[in-house]
Amino acid sequence: MRDIAIVSFAQRRNQPEWREGNDIELLIGPINEALDGVGMTRQDVQFTTGGSNDFLAGQAFSFVRALDALGVHPVRDDSHVEMDGAWALYEAWVKLQLGQADNALIWGLGKTSLGKMSELSMLAHDPYYVAPLGADSDSVAALQARALIDAGKCSERELAEIAAARQEAAVKNQLIEFDSAKNADQIMEEPYLASPLRRSTTARVTDGAAVVILAAGEAAKKLRERPAWIRGIDHRTDAHPLGVRDLTDCPSARQAAERAGALGADVDIAELHSAYAHEEVILREALGIRDGVRINPSGGPLLANSVMATGLIRLGEAAERIMSGEANRAIAHASHGPCLQSNMVALLEGVS
Repeated sequence: MRDIAIVSFAQRRNQPEWREGNDIELLIGPINEALDGVGMTRQDVQFTTGGSNDFLAGQAFSFVRALDALGVHPVRDDSHVEMDGAWALYEAWVKLQLGQADNALIWGLGKTSLGKMSELSMLAHDPYYVAPLGADSDSVAALQARALIDAGKCSERELAEIAAARQEAAVKNQLIEFDSAKNADQIMEEPYLASPLRRSTTARVTDGAAVVILAAGEAAKKLRERPAWIRGIDHRTDAHPLGVRDLTDCPSARQAAERAGALGADVDIAELHSAYAHEEVILREALGIRDGVRINPSGGPLLANSVMATGLIRLGEAAERIMSGEANRAIAHASHGPCLQSNMVALLEGVS
């Protein structure tokens, strides 16, 4: 196995709506910033891949337009996954493991304001039993939250406290457009969006984009004094139909963490793709996260859910803190699909 690390990360400021350009123009800034951060140019990149969704853009093969931001010269291998950009990073990691490249640029793109997420999210559900019900993602997530509360694993008050903590962190993050935080009491006074979920305990969708650069072995050491080495990474999925799953647990996240060497690992921080407050409760248990670990110090997806880029941002945020020396080890988690259906877990470390 080759030693592979994240050496650069950049993201576009997450905003509820970005009216200044199209979805591809969101990418140009983060690409330039990520390359400049390690002294690379587009000509130095050996492999590019990204994650996006044609339904968000309302146009078939919309991801091809990303080449306008990436640049087509010189000719290089390029790929795409119709998933969160975190899965594109996994593809790039495999590419580097096979020795077919020594570096890769990965992007994730989510311009959610082009359509109605409440309608688009229905298309991700089981087409026979769930999608015909017209259940949007918030309503389905509320079923999971209710199951968790009824099982005695959390309370509505605990969900409000999680949301308040993430809002406090988001206010300090200049890359999230969010001005003021509420406390738990104020959140508990909010009306239900879909019982037992309130606005603050529910994902706030934003427009955003992120870019990560991977490099292998000596190439990583030359590009970054302190790379964020990927010590393990794995992804697993649970059954698609909601009715056959225990919604209070997440076996696929647990198995991915175990395969990646991250289950119950001694880490400083954990960046979790918890788009709903109750998902954080489920993931803490599934991943065996210990007391004292800082969870989503960036603010997390509760305040900035740039669909198709959110998971890649979790990897980048965790890596950023390792590269800066703020943390030594971190767990990064990405999810895709309703009620934490598919999960990816990576263990990152700063020591070579």
